[in-house]
Order: sequence, then C-alpha cells, then structure tokens
Amino acid sequence: MRTQVVVVGAGPAGLLLARLLGQRGVDVVVLETRSREYVEARIRAGILEHSTLEVLDGAGLGDVVRRDGAEHRGVYLQWPGERHHLDFVDLVGRSVWLYGQTEVTRQLGLAHDAAGTQIAYEVADVELHDVDGERPSVTYTDRDGVRTRVEAVAVAGCDGSFGPSRPVVADAGGETWERTYDYSWLGILADVAPSTDELIYAWHDDGFALHSMRSASVSRLYLQVPAGTEIGQWSDDRIWDALSTRLGAGIDGWQLTPGPITEKSVLPMRSHVCAPMRRGRLFLAGDAAHIVPPTGAKGLNLAVADVALLAPALADLAAGDPAAGERYSERALRRVWRCTHFSWWMTTMLHRDDDPFTRQLQLSQLQWVTSSRAGAAGLAENYAGLPISL
Repeated sequence: MRTQVVVVGAGPAGLLLARLLGQRGVDVVVLETRSREYVEARIRAGILEHSTLEVLDGAGLGDVVRRDGAEHRGVYLQWPGERHHLDFVDLVGRSVWLYGQTEVTRQLGLAHDAAGTQIAYEVADVELHDVDGERPSVTYTDRDGVRTRVEAVAVAGCDGSFGPSRPVVADAGGETWERTYDYSWLGILADVAPSTDELIYAWHDDGFALHSMRSASVSRLYLQVPAGTEIGQWSDDRIWDALSTRLGAGIDGWQLTPGPITEKSVLPMRSHVCAPMRRGRLFLAGDAAHIVPPTGAKGLNLAVADVALLAPALADLAAGDPAAGERYSERALRRVWRCTHFSWWMTTMLHRDDDPFTRQLQLSQLQWVTSSRAGAAGLAENYAGLPISL
C-alpha cells in the first residue's frame, strides 16, 4: 500500500494532524493499536487554550467547541484564608475554553468519517522502517491477522510515550530530559454540579487540590497524594473530606458540594522532553516527544501546537520539497520548553513541600502573583496560550 503520510496514533494529535493534512489534499493513513471506543472514552485534559481554539477553527471544529463548551475568563488561586481570581481577558485579552479531550477526539472522528479517511484501529506489531531514506514505511497486523506494509513520503509519530515511534528517534542518539515528582494526583469524576464557576487551584498544608469540571452536571477534582499511592487507600468519604478541607470550605461562606464518584484514579507526575523531535522522515508530535505535569493544562494544547507546525511542513514535503520539515523540531521545541517550564513553575508553586522554607517561598510567590499585575499577567499569558510559533 502507498500513501503520502502515515500517522501512527489516533488520539487527538494524530486525528487532528490527519484532518489538517486532508484539508491540504494530502493522502493519509492512520494506524491505532486501541479500539475506537477506547480512544474516544479516555478521560484527559479539559482546558483549551485560545491558540488551540484557533487551530480547531481551521479544522472546522471551533463552532462545536463554542456551542458545547464553556468559556472561562480565568482561574482562582488560593491558600488558607484567601482566594483570588485572575481574569485572563482583563490581563492579556484571551480566555480559555472548557471542552473535554474526549469530545475533541470524538468530533475529529466524525469529521474523518465524513471525509473517508483511512483509519485502521486495533492493529498490532507496528514497526517503522527506513525512516532515514526518502521512502519510509510502516508495517502492522490488522484485526484479521493480515500483515500489511504502507510506504509513504513521511511518518508522523503521534503514538504517545509508549508507542514505537519515540524509540526509533532515541536510537539515533537523541537527548532526553526528565523529572519525576515525588507526588501524584488522585483524580475523581463526580456526578454533581461544580461548586465553582471557574477552576480553583489551592495550596494547602495538607497538599494541593484542584476543583475543575467537565460540564454543568459533572465535576472533576484532584488531590495531591504521595507517589505510589494505591487508590484503595482512599474511600469516597475520605476524598470528599480532604477536598473540602484543602479547597477552603468556609471561605466567604463557600462550601464544596459532594456527590456520587463515578471514576477515580492516581496519576503520576513527571516532565519529559526528547530532542530532536524527528529523525529523517519520521516526525514526533504530542506525548511521543514530551510529557508535562497537568498543573498548567498544557498536555493537549502542546500537542495541538506541534500538529499546527507539523501539518504545513508535511504538506510541503508531500508536494516534493525535500527541505520541508527540517526546522520543525527546532520550532516545536521552543514552545515545548516554554510550556514545560510553565508547567514546572505552576507545579512547584502549588504542591506541598516537606521543607518549611520552601513552603514560605511558595506562599510568597502566590501572594506576588495575585497582587502584582505583572505577575498575574505572566501566569495568564502562559495559561491562556502563547502564539503557536515562538
């Protein structure tokens, strides 16, 4: 089989890239090891940057986000006894949108159904070949056990941190930077209306807490817990008690409303960047190239930025420009490191540290961010989304 670009991975990064390439007239084949049902049910990020919405506008999905999502002007930062609202629109003229990654993936899937994109789900034994040459290929086994080879002009690795694409780049001598945090997030979904209109990021002596939401009737909340925590150690009652304490029940009469917990899990926290984000005709995007802790809401948004840079480069390459794509890694990594720093900064500012000196520095930093327009604008600029190309 021949095509112009093989996209490995049918998560939001892979599906969005395939969509943008299809709009440019590029022939694409998408390969995914999981089922479509599994991919579309994964609970992930829910905050879209201003720049992400602009990319989705170009993909024809922006109107759906505006119709079904919720625009948020900012976030709340708090510590015991104090809660402060940062208005991003007032500070930097940009808002963010609450719209779940699951819905982004589902809408992209529907767009591909209408376009007739070739997407093979539940494939196995995916292997990449000849990525240093001009005709790379990918082999895989389909659901019927048939082994197939797809030749292309380029391969896009959008297959996450455990897919086959990242090791192929690493084998060529790339560099890796990583930081593993000694705490995790215990996250829950609950069938209860949010107790806040916008996200609350809370510093507390017991540990960080975040009140987010998925819709007008579903809340998403998180607690800082030690790394290695087993979910069975936390009963529903214990979770709600800890959330109520850390989120500041009683601040100006505010109360957290509990409800039935429908899903809970423990999410490890780490930062990971590999460079370059390409090898020959293989290009990495999204989690295949970088992981950030979720505190700054950057994971999905960073993947979208990668794809927005990669799509025109691959379209030029498919049109016969052999130099196209040479600057992709350099351009993408500038934004990757900016977002990696912001995610680290938010994480280390808000999560409890055992060192009393560090805790006082965190409180001082929170007080500065919420009292200085310059400090607040710096947070707002990064959170609401920097330009795609820095």
